[in-house]
Amino acid sequence: MASIKEIAKLANVSQGTASMVLNGKGDKYRISAATQRKILEAAKQLNYQPNISARRLRSGGETVLPIIALFWTLDTRAALVGRFLKGLQHAMSELEDEYELLIHPYVGTKLSEVQSLVTGTRFNGAIIANSTEEDDEFLEAADLNVPVVLYQRDSGKYASVSVDSFKSGGMVAELLHSRGHRKVGLIVPDVSSRAIRLREEGFMAKAAELGLDVGEAWIVYEDFSEQGGYEAVKRLKPEGGGWPSAIFALSDQMAVGALKALDECGVKVPEELEIIGYDNDEVTNYTVPTLSTVHLPVEDMAGECLKLLIEMMRYQTNVKAAKKMDTRIVTRKSCGGPSN
Repeated sequence: MASIKEIAKLANVSQGTASMVLNGKGDKYRISAATQRKILEAAKQLNYQPNISARRLRSGGETVLPIIALFWTLDTRAALVGRFLKGLQHAMSELEDEYELLIHPYVGTKLSEVQSLVTGTRFNGAIIANSTEEDDEFLEAADLNVPVVLYQRDSGKYASVSVDSFKSGGMVAELLHSRGHRKVGLIVPDVSSRAIRLREEGFMAKAAELGLDVGEAWIVYEDFSEQGGYEAVKRLKPEGGGWPSAIFALSDQMAVGALKALDECGVKVPEELEIIGYDNDEVTNYTVPTLSTVHLPVEDMAGECLKLLIEMMRYQTNVKAAKKMDTRIVTRKSCGGPSN
């Protein structure tokens, strides 16, 4: 395995400069971007694998474990991380070896600014969730020094675990059509996410095929939160043109807020309007009425992410395995389920 001395020689810099850059401190010590890039390219060329465990051992003298980083966005989707962690915890409990888990929050669209992801000096492998389309572009162009698995994103470069979001959107359109709906509204999280965009596109494509009327006034983009769903219904409220007979909220968080707004507007669910969400979060069992939703197998997907990542960490490879998992519709009282 290449040493920092060899990298410094190839990059024509001092060992100290190479060490600072490889430890993610290049910006702190005002090392030029060109020099940092030259050092990282040399490390890549020499297939440098930072010995994280050895470095931590020197600093504390304790027995250390390989580190897995989970990158999760600093936005309203932080509320969804619990299910993913539950899946990781279960998968880790079944492993023979032990690993440490590092939760690394990041700002959407700014994944490129996370220096430790580029240098690979703080962890041995990473799972990246909720990346924006701008983040996806960065990842496709980047040369990362650690194995990476993408959650809910497709990639020709990295291993990934996802569902067919386009297909699951179409499944909702088929359900609503089968229940006799012809005028349908759409509540969409206003975030940069290829998975959410594909849900919307899949729904709209199947709706057009089936002859569903999804009027422009009934498609509302709002904040990815309960408050966003609430505000979306307030914006969707007609001034004489009538309500749609069904609403597809592309996240359960927004569907929960939408239910409250519909109640305030005097619209009875499901008697006057049916609504379906997406994710199958635990709260959907406790809304009034209980919420129909698309089941996203978050816990199982987390386990698959872990399995793929550990395989790459063990064999020091960057496999491009793409695992597709199935979704299904869970019918409850808000749409298609029993009325009592």
